[in-house]
Amino acid sequence: MAGSSRKAIYAALIGNSAIAATKFAAAFTSGSSAMFSEGVHSLVDTGNQVLLLYGLKRAQIPADAHYPLGHGKEVYFWSFMVAMLVFALGGVVSMYQGVQHILHPEPLTDLRLSYIVLSLAIVFEAWVLWVAAREFGKSKGDKGVIEAVKTSKDPSLFVVVFEDTAALVGLAIALAGLIAYEVTGNMLFDGIASVLIGLVLMVVAYWLAYESKGLLIGESASPEVHAAIERVLRVDERIGYVNEVTTLHMGPNAIVAMISVDFKDGIPSEEVEAAVTEVNRVIKAQDPAIKRVFIEVEQVHDHARQTSAAG
Repeated sequence: MAGSSRKAIYAALIGNSAIAATKFAAAFTSGSSAMFSEGVHSLVDTGNQVLLLYGLKRAQIPADAHYPLGHGKEVYFWSFMVAMLVFALGGVVSMYQGVQHILHPEPLTDLRLSYIVLSLAIVFEAWVLWVAAREFGKSKGDKGVIEAVKTSKDPSLFVVVFEDTAALVGLAIALAGLIAYEVTGNMLFDGIASVLIGLVLMVVAYWLAYESKGLLIGESASPEVHAAIERVLRVDERIGYVNEVTTLHMGPNAIVAMISVDFKDGIPSEEVEAAVTEVNRVIKAQDPAIKRVFIEVEQVHDHARQTSAAG
């Protein structure tokens, strides 16, 4: 998963950094607000790829005394920061530029460079999106796109898909705005295109923030992983009752399982210890992402009473 994420991010980083400068050059040459918004968009996306790569690197730092469960959630934090940057530096700046050009419209000049830059950017962004979508497709399996995003534990991958989709939509809006201006001569079309690009970025930023927030707070493992853990517990003849199974993603590939079980009466303490050791090993074998397993031994009625009091 991490390899797929990095591949998509590197492709996006190369693409966005390559076209950001040309978009700004075209914007300053033509005076187009929509083109300037696209330049800001690519510049923000370039910075976002750097943050995602930094988050993936930080997530690999091993556990220590201060962070006993590792740094896996760093990738969730930096994904959330990316959403904030898309909203603030992408959406808000584009909206501001658009409103300014609507209130104070100015004629555009030398649109040929803008058309060339937009056309090349569309081709390049389509390639980047294809790379990201292909890597995302490998991870989502048979799930639909929306379901895969909601259940994905690796935001760095779907963030790139979201950003590149928004980039293509923004380029199409900018191109339509320039064509409408050239056909009609109405200077408002350029500012309107910039406002629409800002709205697209704000919507994407909200969705990214919403999905990243859940992971940052703490989401459970997939139902498949949860069911696999319960199967291991229920087939063990030494366990009389499974009180609770709680899982938590501490990173895209780091799951912590917290389990409460009631062993059958009359089992010697040595056998209980051996059972805990074996169950721990078998559960970790169910999925390589399961890194830590905590097993609590308590009677059914004690667990029920404590759960009721905590609720």
